[in-house]
Amino acid sequence: MIKVAICDDEPFMAEEISGHLSGYMKEKGITSYCVRVFFDGRSLLESGCDFDMVFLDIRMEPTDGMETARMLRQQGSHSLLIFITILKECVFDAFEVEAYDYLVKPIDAVHFRRTMDRATQFWEQRAAKSIIIQKGTSCEVVLLSDIVYCEVQGRKIYLHQKDGRIIDYYHKLSDFEEHVDGRFFKCHRSYLVNLDYVRGCNAGQVLLPQGDAIPVSRLRERDLARALLRHMKGREL
Repeated sequence: MIKVAICDDEPFMAEEISGHLSGYMKEKGITSYCVRVFFDGRSLLESGCDFDMVFLDIRMEPTDGMETARMLRQQGSHSLLIFITILKECVFDAFEVEAYDYLVKPIDAVHFRRTMDRATQFWEQRAAKSIIIQKGTSCEVVLLSDIVYCEVQGRKIYLHQKDGRIIDYYHKLSDFEEHVDGRFFKCHRSYLVNLDYVRGCNAGQVLLPQGDAIPVSRLRERDLARALLRHMKGREL
């Protein structure tokens, strides 16, 4: 199920985006999706929903789109943010909130289709990647996108997930590293962090959503900054 939010304070624009979206989904044969419309940033923030894509108007009152995007990121959201704007110059501010793309009003159907092609492919590929955790005779499939970080204590690995759940099992961190992709960075000999969730680095700590933090080795701080920058640029491609 692809969850999409449209946030625009102009009802006719929200309806236009919804129409483009409906047409695209029908054309691609995608039936497993849902759309919610919000007419201000505050309502979107208070919805408590974790959307896969958010179409976000930059010029809104009282909370504009850029500030809404910052607050979404602070809440730990990893939605693909697609800004709606009338001024192309505004998109330069989008880097700090990791915007995926932008659409200029009036919306061009060809540009919209191109954006959606890239966005749906990105989301499907990313969501599909997973690992299998074996515990005795049972096993569990865990999406890599759900893992915030993992830590090793003794002979056990603890996977901390975005919903707060922790999975522990007997395994080596080096073996775990072989089964994950480039979004994971070894910030400490006992920790591997998902760069999607990193909010910064300060005083030997990797800052995570909801005020959480894990240690980063002093010699790895510069490498972490570089890895994070490459990761952010890679998400824009």
